Amino acid sequence: MINRFFTNTGVILGAGIPLAVLFGLFCGYRLRKVLAEKRLGMAEKLSQKIIKDAEKEAEAKRREASLEAKDELYQSRTEFERQTQARRNELLQLEKRLIQREENLDRKVDILEKKEKDVSDRENVLQNKEKAIQDRNRELAIALSEEKEKLQRISGLSAAEARKLLLQRLENELSQEKATVIKRVEEETKAMADKKAKGIISVAIQRCASEHVAETTVSVVALPSDEMKGRIIGREGRNIRALEKVTGVDVIIDDTPEAVILSAFDPIRREIAKITLERLVVDGRIHPARIEEVVEKVKQEIEVNIRNEGEQAAFEMGVQNLHPEEIRLLGRLKYRSSYGQNVLHHSKEVAFLAGVLAAEINENVASAKRAGLLHDIGKAIDREVEGTHAQISADIARKYNEAPEIVHAIASHHEEQEAGTVLAVLIQAADAISAARPGARRETLEAYIKRLEKLEGIAKSFKGVAKCYAIQAGREIRVIVEPDRISDIESAQLSREISKKIEESLDYPGQIKVTVIRETRAVEYAK
Repeated sequence: MINRFFTNTGVILGAGIPLAVLFGLFCGYRLRKVLAEKRLGMAEKLSQKIIKDAEKEAEAKRREASLEAKDELYQSRTEFERQTQARRNELLQLEKRLIQREENLDRKVDILEKKEKDVSDRENVLQNKEKAIQDRNRELAIALSEEKEKLQRISGLSAAEARKLLLQRLENELSQEKATVIKRVEEETKAMADKKAKGIISVAIQRCASEHVAETTVSVVALPSDEMKGRIIGREGRNIRALEKVTGVDVIIDDTPEAVILSAFDPIRREIAKITLERLVVDGRIHPARIEEVVEKVKQEIEVNIRNEGEQAAFEMGVQNLHPEEIRLLGRLKYRSSYGQNVLHHSKEVAFLAGVLAAEINENVASAKRAGLLHDIGKAIDREVEGTHAQISADIARKYNEAPEIVHAIASHHEEQEAGTVLAVLIQAADAISAARPGARRETLEAYIKRLEKLEGIAKSFKGVAKCYAIQAGREIRVIVEPDRISDIESAQLSREISKKIEESLDYPGQIKVTVIRETRAVEYAK
């Protein structure tokens, strides 16, 4: 390096550079080299110190991790020992329980062994007793056989003949006693049932306050003057013919002052004709075209009124979820009558009475009201469909998915089917009460007399009947029998037979009471 320096120096000197500058450069170079070596030594010392500090820190962390591991190991060992001790305690308790169960089983085994021994002893005793009983039975059989032989020799009858004779006597005695007991029980049951039924029915009737208005087959339209009759007839009768043709109603114009009579069996047609004629009289314009226009409007109004009446009836009775067609048919019942009784009013009354009766005997009130309201719904279309109104009503209820018990109650309310449920009996009773109430229905004199004659004829058809009288407007019949031909027991049987024949032969509202009277008189004259 020195040689290189001097060489370079020579070159420099050869170039004319001063020696002092060269010397300064050399000193600076040496100084930098010394400083660099010093810095390198200091860096080496610093790195060695850092390494030592890192080694010390690593050693400290290693010791700390060792301590933590030892601590965790100690805690794990403590927890393991605690769990082991708890498990050991559980095993000890289980062992104690098993020991106790074994002791209990040992005691039970001892008890069972004692019981088995007792049972064995009792079986031996029973076997001895059974053997003694068998011996006794054999002795009794021998004794009975000897007694039978003695009785046959004394009486001169065989065992079969004696048995037959005894059974005949017992049968005669039991027949008499049976008839007496049956009569007494029937009387007691009937008295109690009548009292209870009268109480329930009286409560139902008292809670139902319905008005009865007799329906007719004619309607009267009041006129402002007799001159209006000529306008209603029209030229050559064209107005009256148009009115009769469109409405299907007979218009009767007679000498009745200021009135026109409308006659028709269909109440809806009669109502349409009545409203139409009233409006034509008020309007004053009466001609065939106007008549047809008014009739069409009135028909639409009547249809709306029919639906409103059905909805109102269902609302009053609290019957919900009826099919729209059922509601419409109910509304049509407003214009339908039976023996002069409005069928819609009758249906509502039956629903109310059925609900009250059901409440008195803790039956379903809602079902009773529903069946009562729908029981005569077939009368709305009975002129259009063949069959009895009860069957038509049941078919309608079945068609619109009424419950089976509702359908059965409707179908059997006139006993065309046998009543198989309590609900069916309730509807029969409520229907009879509504129809039989005073003033509810109207009956012609001829039909009334025929019904009474037929009622008396049924009673007279039985043997032993001397006289019979239908009283209380046909609600009761009293039958007087010949005492020498009919006994007291037979008279009770006769009353049942007459009532059954009346039920089979007659149609009547409500019920008919059958009273059989048997009387024996002893007459003697003192001379």
